[in-house]
Amino acid sequence: MVWRHPGSLAVKQRNEPARFGIVVYAGVEPIDLGATAGVISMARRVLPAIECVIIAAEAGTVELAGGVSVIAAAGFDTCPVCDIYIVCGGPGWEQQVLDRAMLTFLRRLPVGSVASVCTGGLILAAAGLLGGRRATTRRHPVGTEASAPLARLVQICSSVRPIAAAVCDDRGVVTSGGVSLAIDGTLYLIGCLYGREAQDEVARLIEYDRSFEANRAALGHAIAR
Repeated sequence: MVWRHPGSLAVKQRNEPARFGIVVYAGVEPIDLGATAGVISMARRVLPAIECVIIAAEAGTVELAGGVSVIAAAGFDTCPVCDIYIVCGGPGWEQQVLDRAMLTFLRRLPVGSVASVCTGGLILAAAGLLGGRRATTRRHPVGTEASAPLARLVQICSSVRPIAAAVCDDRGVVTSGGVSLAIDGTLYLIGCLYGREAQDEVARLIEYDRSFEANRAALGHAIAR
């Protein structure tokens, strides 16, 4: 897979297919699913061949946070090949950083095809995918958390370089900030595949264009090629 900055020549034409794998597990925050699969669903209005598949350890019902359930269409051993796999965040991340099936699945994916939103970045760190790279995740602690997930990245992978950013792309491994910034990460990834014009059109379509620009101005997109 070839990665391009959204401002460069687009890899795909608008009618070319792209598949996103949205990786979920027990305890994913539902907003992360909406900010990934929901954005991709809306993007089909202007990118008709874009699609996503929900992936979990096994196909079937997955209990998310807040009493919400989702049906995963594919398991780790049965999922189709995807252009990009996005690991969602949520309180269940603390179990997933120790989950052998999850970590094995992520480690076998092609380099540069794995991304994360929110605390999904901590799972990427546990899988060894962020070693020597800059990465971001949620910046502030929530509830009973003793420290922010951004600070905990180095506790999981000592060589990761945490950075507060809306989106961080270090040599093709894309991580995004917390909660609603998952939308920013998904838009950035759409831009990597289809170019900035398509990215910005999807942002306008979901009425997020001003928020996307404001977040980029305030927090930045940290990009290292």
